[in-house]
Amino acid sequence: MHFHDDSLFPENQEKLVIQAAPYGPEWLPGDADDLPLTMDEHVQAAVDCYNAGATVLHIHVRELDGKGSKRMSMFNELLGRLRQAVPDMVLQIGGSISFAPEDEGSEAKWLSYDTRHLLADLDPAPDQVTIAINTSQMNIVEIMTDDDLAGTSIAKPEYYKAYRDMVVEAGPGFYLEHLERLRENGIQPHFQLATLAQLETVERLIRAGVHTGPLILNYVAIGGGFAGRHPADLIEFVRRVPDGAVLTIESSMRAVAPMNAIGIALGVHVRVGNEDNLWRRKGERMTTVEQVEQMVQISEALGRDIATGAEAKKIYKLGEYYSGADETLARLGMVPNRRPGQRGPMLRVV
Repeated sequence: MHFHDDSLFPENQEKLVIQAAPYGPEWLPGDADDLPLTMDEHVQAAVDCYNAGATVLHIHVRELDGKGSKRMSMFNELLGRLRQAVPDMVLQIGGSISFAPEDEGSEAKWLSYDTRHLLADLDPAPDQVTIAINTSQMNIVEIMTDDDLAGTSIAKPEYYKAYRDMVVEAGPGFYLEHLERLRENGIQPHFQLATLAQLETVERLIRAGVHTGPLILNYVAIGGGFAGRHPADLIEFVRRVPDGAVLTIESSMRAVAPMNAIGIALGVHVRVGNEDNLWRRKGERMTTVEQVEQMVQISEALGRDIATGAEAKKIYKLGEYYSGADETLARLGMVPNRRPGQRGPMLRVV
């Protein structure tokens, strides 16, 4: 992204879109003070987040026994109720479905490609499904401290090891077909990217005409094979993202607020919730709604406005698709592909 002299003036920045992730698939009941269990509680969590200022809802579903649901019927039921309860929210399904281990000592793993493809057939359809690009380690506990995990199920050695050894399976055999299925069903892919290498893969998909729509993505700074918390890496990722992309910052635990504060100041968007963080300060619990309220306070203190649901949908360009690689590149503010015989640096078409 290019920064003009006036790019940091809040009146020139997009209004802030706050993603809320209140369903914490890695946690068990009791780990978080606000973890929903019943379907009514799932719906109420969305309503509370929306009322606090969040306009994007990152969705997972939990069975009554406390374990993450892998049943598409549960997702369908929740989506149907959310369309009624929070019609102005962008409904975003977590593409892992549920990576939580079935029992102590079991693996924490993403579900098979075929199972994850079923998200393209949900009814009612979500606005977005998150999609990982390229297989990588996802050791979510690598940069968490003992204080972060104190009193939670992940503090148990069996669960800790399960999450330490987790891998995201997301090779070309997955994402090429998944992108096609989402497009066929009018669902926007929301790219979850951890590194510049993954961003470069997405650029190649755009240049090859595989992805021909808005570029909506999260920078995922959770360590363990994903990006870490170094501010310079965050700044470089923001710099490398195309001007026409929509970027959200996602971090973990007590780094969420400071990383998001940087993102708010730079004019990009933020994610919060008990899926990412349980704490305000060391030893002080913080609910998802309180985290949303904190982002509102930080943004307003900087003079940056908060997006309404309608404004968030416009910023995300929901339902928008392009004719091919050339139009996609132009819409995203990227230089065009090289034509046969062209030499020298490529310039944007005027």
